[in-house]
Amino acid sequence: MEHRVGPEPDGEPAFRPYHHPAAGWGAAKSVTRFMVREGALPVDGPRAIMKMNHENTGFDCPGCAWPDDTKGLHLDICENGIKHVTWEMTRRRVGREFFAAHSVTELAKWTDYDLENEGRLTEPMVYDPGSDHYVPISWKDAFELVGRTLRELEDPNQASFYTSGRLGNEATFLYQLMARELGTNNLPDCSNMCHEASGRALQASLGTGKGTVDLADWETADALFIMGVNAASNAPRMLTALTEAHARGARIVHVNPLVEAAARRAIIPHDFKDMATFHATKTSTLNLQVRVGGDMALVRGMAKAILEQSATDPKALDQEFVERHTTGFEEYRAACEATSWEEIEAQSGLSRADVLEATRVYREADRSIISWCLGITQHEHGVDTVREIVNLLLLRGNLGREGAGPSPVRGHSNVQGNRTCGIDHRPGEEFLDRLAEVCAIEPPRAHGLDTVGTIKAMHDGDVKVFVGMGGNFALAAPDTPYTYEALRRCELTVQVSTKLNRSHVVHGRRALILPCLGRTEKDHQRKGIQSTSVEDSMSMVHMSIGMKRPASPHLLSEPAIIAGMARAALPDSATPWEWYVEDYDRIRDTMAKALDGFEDFNRRVRLPLGFRIKQPARELVFLTPSGKAEFASPPLPDVLPEPGVLALGTMRSHDQWNTTIYSDNDRYRGIRNLRTLVFMNRADMRERGIADMAPVDITSTAKDGSRRHLNGYLAVPYDIPRGCAAGYMPEMNVLCALGDYSTQSDQPIMKHVKVTIEPAS
Repeated sequence: MEHRVGPEPDGEPAFRPYHHPAAGWGAAKSVTRFMVREGALPVDGPRAIMKMNHENTGFDCPGCAWPDDTKGLHLDICENGIKHVTWEMTRRRVGREFFAAHSVTELAKWTDYDLENEGRLTEPMVYDPGSDHYVPISWKDAFELVGRTLRELEDPNQASFYTSGRLGNEATFLYQLMARELGTNNLPDCSNMCHEASGRALQASLGTGKGTVDLADWETADALFIMGVNAASNAPRMLTALTEAHARGARIVHVNPLVEAAARRAIIPHDFKDMATFHATKTSTLNLQVRVGGDMALVRGMAKAILEQSATDPKALDQEFVERHTTGFEEYRAACEATSWEEIEAQSGLSRADVLEATRVYREADRSIISWCLGITQHEHGVDTVREIVNLLLLRGNLGREGAGPSPVRGHSNVQGNRTCGIDHRPGEEFLDRLAEVCAIEPPRAHGLDTVGTIKAMHDGDVKVFVGMGGNFALAAPDTPYTYEALRRCELTVQVSTKLNRSHVVHGRRALILPCLGRTEKDHQRKGIQSTSVEDSMSMVHMSIGMKRPASPHLLSEPAIIAGMARAALPDSATPWEWYVEDYDRIRDTMAKALDGFEDFNRRVRLPLGFRIKQPARELVFLTPSGKAEFASPPLPDVLPEPGVLALGTMRSHDQWNTTIYSDNDRYRGIRNLRTLVFMNRADMRERGIADMAPVDITSTAKDGSRRHLNGYLAVPYDIPRGCAAGYMPEMNVLCALGDYSTQSDQPIMKHVKVTIEPAS
């Protein structure tokens, strides 16, 4: 199996530590080279830059979910966002001639970079097993194939409907409505692999599955704690907030096994004065390199220090807030007292002095925000860690007031909106009741399958139809060979996509490729050009409208594709599918009745910057069983690897967005022409007799004792704690056993993979 996903290297693999500021001229040069390579200059690229992330007059960046600037910034963009948009606007096309020239067997041998690099899909295609080629199919026949297959299933739960984070709110609502009218809650999504732990933890602690802060809070916080995230690559527009925070005197603490570029200094490209003078602004005041999985121990240590200090200084603890708004405090105090400093140091990988310095920053700040990403959630104990973060915030009343609170960083454009608008395999009764009343359907009440459950069910033959709305499921999921085999056992796989990817060549016995409009393209329907809405990671909902002629006249919008499948699968449905697609305002009117917080949707979403979904916990209203914020008191997990074993975390490179690879370079980590690598502590390398940039074999051991291997990867010496290692996804997804998922969140454990590494045999 081909694991390599980047473009062919243009030189020898190289590593040279990166010491320059994040963003700045490095980003400007990289973007320019990329747009030249993609043919986006001189018109398309600059035009897209001027239309992206503008108040209800442009399109929302299809990349990260960082909120739009609140001050009317005209260049609220970043390097990865521009690359993402340029990648979508490519002039290359994949039509019937391409598929006639290349069999699926041949395409399966291509690298993933080469598949996506062929360009935009132009018309619906169906797999012909006799010739091993995709061949053209009309939209009518494609919908009929989907509908007939779904109608013939013995049980609607034999189908599963996956969603990536780029699906707009209107399409999301129709998609979940179709699945539930069919009779299933099998609605896995990318949150199942990323932030499921955040949602479950916040729901348990505060009665909301989301963070409580907005961008204005970031602009007023006295202290920012950034945990388990490489902001320069995963949420580059955060750099603006970090530099502005440092300039006004806020303290910024980064917690990560690797000291990433965003944790040092940056030059913001739209700050023309700084660009002209090469003036960099610091983005941190403290960097703490926890061991992989050691974040919870750090936060427990900070809480322990706060409680110890409160014995002599009552101001250390907000006793009034704790008594008035929380429950479970005494149990949590006891848990902190029972956790020794020796255990905290061992599990975090930090000294007591490091923990106390972080505590000093937190205690001296009147208002603190704690933000986190997948470095916190993709562990067995992800839910406990997020709850521990909330515990720490509660101790000093950092909730329900300006400049304070929890702030998870979602990694994909509308992944939070997907969940808000109904993509949830464990829907609440209140939501289902309203859906039944407003849409006149009888939604199923039993919980459905998430991502891990769907893969297992496909592998066992219990799920026979897989529909993927966007994304690249085959490559994004864990345990790559197992996932491939599961998809190939399906009766039918349907991929709604903009570009060719691995999920089109790893398919079921029958397979459809249904090409859709991109976020940048005009969506013409019967009532005119349509706009869609998205929700960012801080609960702001705003409009997005395409600017460019579609890549092909045969493309359909995502709502139109969903409606076509629904009408074919549910011929007797009373849902007005075609009527909805004529005018998306009609979808929004129904959503306003069915979804809490979307009242008066059509008017409010057209306001400047849209509207923020109400957050009861932000107002100190807690929809928990106790009616208060709830402390949690779990013991610290043991994250120390066994002798000879390393804890490996998978991550993205800089020149990458999810499974899309723009090049084999990782500028901020000093890597050129290489993706098949593993970052290691130099002392761990010496102990194993591994030379710099030498080939190594990596073996992971799953909970059930099974082993998985990657051979011939190059070992890169890096500033990472002893006992830890890191490498790129999706290549290293091979090492992540499907059965190794968190019992707390059901997320695949992709940040704490137990591996042995030795010189290549």
